[in-house]
Amino acid sequence: MLKSKSRWVVKDHSEANSRKLQEELNLPPIVSKLLANRGIHDIDEAKTFLYGEDQPFHDPYLMMDMGKAVERVKKAIESGEAILIFGDYDADGVSSTSTMMQTLLDLGAEAHFYIPNRFTEGYGPNENAFRWAAEEGFSLIITVDTGIAALKEAQLAKELGVDLIITDHHEPGPELPEALAILHPKREGSTYPCSDLAGVGVAFKFAHALYGTFPEHLLDLAAIGTIADLVPLKGENRAIAKKGLEKMRTSQRPGLKALCKAAKAQMNEITEETVGFAIAPRINAIGRLGDADPAVDLMLSNDLEESTAIAQEIDGINKERQTIVNEMTQEAVEMVNTEFPLTENSVLVIGKEGWNSGVVGIVASRLVEKFYRPVIVLSFDSEKGTAKGSARSISGFDLFKNLSQCRELLPHFGGHPMAAGMTLKLEDVPELRKRLNSYAAEQLTEEDFIPLTELDASIDLADIDLETIEALEMLAPFGMGNPKPKLLIEGVSISGMRKIGGNQDHLKLSLKKDVYTLDSVGFGMGEFADEISPLAELSVIGELSINEWNNIRKPQMFLKDLTVDHWQLFDMRGIKPVNRWFDKVPSGNTKIVAFNQTTIDRLPLDARKDDILLISSTEEAGNLPGPAANVVFLDLPPQAEWLEAVVRVTEPERIYAHFDHEEDHFFSTVPNRDHFKWYYGFLLKRESFDLKKHGGQLAQHKGWSKETIEFMSKVFFELDFVTIKNGLISVNPVKVKRDLEESVTYRQKQEQYILENELLYSSYQELKDWFDKKTGMVCNI
Repeated sequence: MLKSKSRWVVKDHSEANSRKLQEELNLPPIVSKLLANRGIHDIDEAKTFLYGEDQPFHDPYLMMDMGKAVERVKKAIESGEAILIFGDYDADGVSSTSTMMQTLLDLGAEAHFYIPNRFTEGYGPNENAFRWAAEEGFSLIITVDTGIAALKEAQLAKELGVDLIITDHHEPGPELPEALAILHPKREGSTYPCSDLAGVGVAFKFAHALYGTFPEHLLDLAAIGTIADLVPLKGENRAIAKKGLEKMRTSQRPGLKALCKAAKAQMNEITEETVGFAIAPRINAIGRLGDADPAVDLMLSNDLEESTAIAQEIDGINKERQTIVNEMTQEAVEMVNTEFPLTENSVLVIGKEGWNSGVVGIVASRLVEKFYRPVIVLSFDSEKGTAKGSARSISGFDLFKNLSQCRELLPHFGGHPMAAGMTLKLEDVPELRKRLNSYAAEQLTEEDFIPLTELDASIDLADIDLETIEALEMLAPFGMGNPKPKLLIEGVSISGMRKIGGNQDHLKLSLKKDVYTLDSVGFGMGEFADEISPLAELSVIGELSINEWNNIRKPQMFLKDLTVDHWQLFDMRGIKPVNRWFDKVPSGNTKIVAFNQTTIDRLPLDARKDDILLISSTEEAGNLPGPAANVVFLDLPPQAEWLEAVVRVTEPERIYAHFDHEEDHFFSTVPNRDHFKWYYGFLLKRESFDLKKHGGQLAQHKGWSKETIEFMSKVFFELDFVTIKNGLISVNPVKVKRDLEESVTYRQKQEQYILENELLYSSYQELKDWFDKKTGMVCNI
């Protein structure tokens, strides 16, 4: 048995709707299932989703205050007023700032941008920045990807005589800032068709209204922020991402070209994964460690040489960011393990002096992956008496809602149900931890702390081919709300398995069912190679892709998780020394069993000798505490019942059979009744026989072993047929006929012979069948 890392839930879909889409659009069954799972049932809606027909780019004036905002900007352009774009330091904020700057510059405005420093100013508008703007002569400030929580700053702008237009997408609070215009798709009373726009999506709609025509040339910027900010890729967001990726593949923007080159990404092959794992992390990195201005300069640059220099600088900063994140994550994990045990903390709130506040969000995400519970990671500043950080959540715990109940502790806070940022007093951190854990106790169950993996469909190995995988790409781009399809394949066997990678930490599996095969790779899953037996039947989940190598294209799966739903046998017979394989046995809940003290003394297991359980009877075997995940049998018992009793009481998920032994009963001569008859007749003729002097000669004469002679002599002694004294054997008068089975030595020899035959010299399948039959450990797939 091998348990999966997460709970697998296969989404339900309407068979009728799926079949309708399949028939009318001539789709592969798997694609129609996935569309139905995504709530797409209408034929026209499916065409739009798959083929981009009538992509929904909505009228920007459907957004509240759009007319008012456009009128004010045009007035500023006409009168030559200085306009300040106030942005944010992440990829969404940088792309939003770049979008608005490009728009205003194209329209002839005197425009400048301002992105606050994460470390000296923090997130969002601040009083000093607004005062500086007024002093510098800016009469209009436009916020992008920020501002919806800037109540005090909006009031200050009004007092300073500066008009304020807010464009944002973060969750609005109970009170909105007093601004000239607020462009936000989630405002109360808003009827805008796509309420989940990213910050750059709102800026893009503003640009559309300002140009008066659709700004196709800004789609590449809009796609970066939309994909990076993990908004649901449905409706207009999907249109922005899909059209934007197409634009990026042919983009002549020098900054984008230079950044892709630095990230070793091919422009003509850009996908949502390129943005998510190559472009966005680099843009984010510079704002995490310092000023984000160079990232905007890069996006706006028209000079390739300048762009190359900036891109190389950003790439270097990203490498530095990776090092910092790894070090902080290690410290954070150690802190959780030693100071905040999971048994007492449903929500992890941790912090440390000197932690880089720019990467706390990444560290929080890493901790959620490892511990699967809501996490807040804070950077402590003892001089200011503040703690600044980021939060990430799990399904079932709405961060924004729960943090909103702690507003008096959080003078600066904002975010979404699954992520948030905040600043609070150092002295309030324990209270915040206490409250959030209290809320979690009311809202979360034990099951909520088991990671949940939603699967799109179950698929047979026979249904996986290049055509099917290519059809799945029709659903791209993938992201929030339209995840890359994760599929379940059940009941497959293994035709090949090995560890790969420089550190042997990845898994290469060849899956097989009937005549069908599929290669698969599990990154970071190398340890599973030691936990899957050769004849195991697996169920796996993962993402399908096409492996192209040497001009050969083959289907493959990127594994995400796997499970074995039956007990497993690991055949370690004959593998010596024992420490060659013993370290591969999982240490948790493992019972190491020996039936002979000589085995414990002989085997080189000094570090684990205290953990070995010596079993000397069936009763002792039956009294072992159970169950156990793993049972290791170091040697053979004298009786099969001892072995059977251990297995029955421990009900192991995995059995490691070593069966080390000194005496080989199977390959020694086991005398039959004719042997005993001849030897007894020999003794009758001689009346007495010196075993010590002549036993070896007799054995050689008959082609037996000396042990065989000694064994038969002992049997005769136990049956009272002979007397043995100082090696001299003498025949006793036979009073009654007795059967060989009455001798304990004879019975033990026969049992050992049978045990060795069944357990030592059987095939893997025969040994597994023995355990199944004798102990009832049948496969329960």
